[in-house]
Amino acid sequence: MKTYRIGVIGLGQRIAHVLAAMQEMDWKLELAGYVDPAPVGAPILERAGIALGQAFATPADLIAAGPYDLLMIGTPNHLHFEHINLALDAGWPIFAEKPIVRTAGETLALAGRLAKGDAPPLFIGLVMRSMPIVREVIARVARGDLGEVVSIDATEHLAPEHGGYLARNWRRRAEWGGSYFLDKVVHDFDILGCVAGARVARVASFGGRRVFTADRAERAPRTWSDGEAAYGEMDGGWMGANDAFQSDMDVTDHQTAILEYENQVRLTFHANSHTSLPERRWYVAGTEGTMIADLARNKLMLRPALSRKKPERIDYGGVTDDAHNGADQAMAIDLLAAMEGRAAFPVTAFDSMEAGLTVMAIDEALETGEVLDCRPMWARYDEARKAPASRS
Repeated sequence: MKTYRIGVIGLGQRIAHVLAAMQEMDWKLELAGYVDPAPVGAPILERAGIALGQAFATPADLIAAGPYDLLMIGTPNHLHFEHINLALDAGWPIFAEKPIVRTAGETLALAGRLAKGDAPPLFIGLVMRSMPIVREVIARVARGDLGEVVSIDATEHLAPEHGGYLARNWRRRAEWGGSYFLDKVVHDFDILGCVAGARVARVASFGGRRVFTADRAERAPRTWSDGEAAYGEMDGGWMGANDAFQSDMDVTDHQTAILEYENQVRLTFHANSHTSLPERRWYVAGTEGTMIADLARNKLMLRPALSRKKPERIDYGGVTDDAHNGADQAMAIDLLAAMEGRAAFPVTAFDSMEAGLTVMAIDEALETGEVLDCRPMWARYDEARKAPASRS
């Protein structure tokens, strides 16, 4: 079996988990080198038995020591555009964590470059696309089990410890991570766009920060009911803050969105980063049936509209503490199949950009307090895909 020589730009926690899953799924890999002045993912690799390889000072130094079979980008989101372009220049296959880029300007520039068609393979870590339950959701809708999709209600509610991590991690700052929605639920809007079967036409959004705030720092409980300390279980990582309530967080800790797609499908989305009943659920109502995908419990339920029988239920099992429920391992299998030319990767870079633009539109609507018409955004994006790349 081929040994894959891998270079990593940004050895954070997330990319380390992906590498560990790749090894678990029988990749034969060598981490030949990495760039990261403080590789917080190193302990994860150590537990997985993956040697760190050579440390390089800059991405250019790492690339100069190539070739690599795969360049992996796990830097904070604000560096993705720069590092993806460096990797594209090198010409080797690339895996980059989601979101693919952080701003609309970066999206248009990257879309123009990729539209030229001469780029190496670029795989994006929208890991939920590899989950069996998600594949089933997309397949059932595509074959018409629900008839025409009419409306969707979706949620993602995080446990307090997870929300506290986000309030301490670099994702707390828009300058590094983009918005809460962009970093955390771009997965959902990628898949829900597939379910809706169209691009978003209009959006509105409301949200803010009411949990992880300085005025709650003294009065918020800091221990679980059993006396264990709360909000500090997970390492804050790069640029981590010590306290979830007194950090310089400037993104939302709860947010709602209302979307209308071009084909008149309507969607509501509710996210909250501090709940005692965690949930990630999509309720899809169609003209001929209804489906509930419970991503937290890895269960799917469906029933035709006029059926009086018990709903069809599928329990995929494999629920894990990280809530990915085996998705990392499934993505590792998909990535190897794509690298070997046996199957297409389940999500494209353009899929990722369109999901990102959808979330950016939601966040613009949040900022302006208005219903946003998305047609000008899509016109700019489609034009960028026709135009020579701009990297200014």
